[in-house]
Amino acid sequence: MSEQLNPSVEESWKIVLQDEFVKPYMAELKAFLVDAKKKYRVFPPGSLIFNAFNQTPFNDVKVVILGQDPYHGYGEAHGLCFSVLEGITKPPSLVNIFKEIENDLGIKQPKNGNLTAWARQGVLLLNATLTVRENLAGSHQNKGWESFTDEAIRQLSARREGLIFVLWGKFAGAKTGLIDASKHFILSAPHPSPFSANRGFFGCRHFSRINELLRQMGKQEIDWRLE
Repeated sequence: MSEQLNPSVEESWKIVLQDEFVKPYMAELKAFLVDAKKKYRVFPPGSLIFNAFNQTPFNDVKVVILGQDPYHGYGEAHGLCFSVLEGITKPPSLVNIFKEIENDLGIKQPKNGNLTAWARQGVLLLNATLTVRENLAGSHQNKGWESFTDEAIRQLSARREGLIFVLWGKFAGAKTGLIDASKHFILSAPHPSPFSANRGFFGCRHFSRINELLRQMGKQEIDWRLE
């Protein structure tokens, strides 16, 4: 696979997903991205496309939160679903995530929306599609990324045990079939978007539930505080 599309993928993930990197769809995806970058801004920057994998090695994953698409505004996406770097206005879905954490755990909403601290504790913040054209949501869907990220979910399901998969909204919920529910936990709720958060995302208490499950398995809980 070209260095342009695979500048640096953490070694454990590279081993687990090595067969994907040489499949025809990856060459097609690379060609699509090369062409797209000639015409438009594409987010996140190339060095951050695989940030979710690089921040959370395969054997360190404890929780998987699934998103759909990177943020498409300038400077927002940095390769972790729902996350934005310091200094970037928090998008509405992320604001609602922080509201639920405050209601669930009493943790005050942070000033910044950078979720890297979660990723480094074992929360894989994985978008189904890893790139997007500026100001055009969904523009890189059905180009091959979903095959790659679906395989990542399958490998986690097959090779690991006791993972907690967090599926918010219909799109993430459709990934249930990739997960062996006999050996993993699945937490589902409506999406935190303002359009659906009041339909059951608020009050889902997933953050305390995650830590309860981790405790029961003898694993270190996630510290959801960011500052």
